[in-house]
Amino acid sequence: MTPLGLYEPGTSLLHRSPAGAKFLAVLALAAVVFVLDSPLWLAVLCGGLVLGYAVARIPPRRWLPLVRTLVVLSAFVFALQWWLLGAHSAAVVCLRLVAALAAASLFTLTTRVDDMVSTVERAAGPLRRFGVRPQTIGLLVGLTVQAVATLSGIASEVRDAAKARGAQQSVTAFAVPFLVRTLRHADELGEALAARGAVDRDR
Repeated sequence: MTPLGLYEPGTSLLHRSPAGAKFLAVLALAAVVFVLDSPLWLAVLCGGLVLGYAVARIPPRRWLPLVRTLVVLSAFVFALQWWLLGAHSAAVVCLRLVAALAAASLFTLTTRVDDMVSTVERAAGPLRRFGVRPQTIGLLVGLTVQAVATLSGIASEVRDAAKARGAQQSVTAFAVPFLVRTLRHADELGEALAARGAVDRDR
């Protein structure tokens, strides 16, 4: 089980909220995250997301893997950014990363992907007159959400493998396999989409 991207059934306010409204909220939050340059306000935003998990009543078995993944990723990013840009920039980048992934995870945990894709396709309906296929936009959105789950799963598996080898403290033991597997997944996904496109053209 990956720590991100799998729907967690529930009856909370967030579960019952429309998929479209939640998706717009995530986009708005992402915009705010990348505009803010204050570690304090970014930390406040992260605290608000923690409250969101409490409101959604997400069980610990779902958010603990997320915390572990974010700790590993943040440690790697912080070390790199501190070396390149300094402590302030490192803190901002890490908090942005935590906020963005936590928000994406909360969205996917409380929203069925099918509901979100259907909402996006309905919203994109008027674009048909410009030659844009709403189904294509829905597919891209669905793939984006699933990519969050996939990357989180890869990070978790790589971390566990490094821990089994006794190399959990090595940045290289995590970063190199994570990069290789991510690129491999992207290549396989590209081939699958290309094959699907060829099938569509033949119809």
